[in-house]
Amino acid sequence: MAGRLIYLIGPSGSGKDSLLDAARVPLAERGCRIVRRVITRSAEAVGEAALGVSAHQFAEMQAQGAFALSWQANGLAYGIPREIDDWLAAGQDVLVNGSRGYLPQVRQRYPRLLVLLLSVDQAELRQRLLARGRESVAEIDARLARNARFSERLLADHDPDLHLIDNSGPLALTVERLLACVDGQTACA
Repeated sequence: MAGRLIYLIGPSGSGKDSLLDAARVPLAERGCRIVRRVITRSAEAVGEAALGVSAHQFAEMQAQGAFALSWQANGLAYGIPREIDDWLAAGQDVLVNGSRGYLPQVRQRYPRLLVLLLSVDQAELRQRLLARGRESVAEIDARLARNARFSERLLADHDPDLHLIDNSGPLALTVERLLACVDGQTACA
């Protein structure tokens, strides 16, 4: 039986990287691999443990077919290594830190898809984004408005393969919710 692609999405600052780090061991115990993304960002940049490459390197990798999935967002290019197809074919579940905007293309390529939408209380998310110091207050407010519209549209579809996970509280509780979703429990929010 083929593995399942688990596609974790959520707004910047929602805690996707912290969640993946905290859930790494229990996910591995379940036979689920977490993919390391390739990003056109310096390896020294604060954020996820991704492989940072130059725009030129990324374009070369893409031309050589190195990615199963790739997209552009927020001025950066993101790639998911093509090895995920081998892992899925071998029956392993694979968790990807994905892009909300690229979700329709992922659904088309991977029909056996579990989508996890990480959410955070808007006031908490605003504070997290302000603390990072990467954007102005106006940019953060615009981002929050876009995030709210996007999440509302996704949830309005009532997709049975989309699960909302709240990350406004303790990280350990969010890990429990993530694992419940991966384990196929219906009450994972």
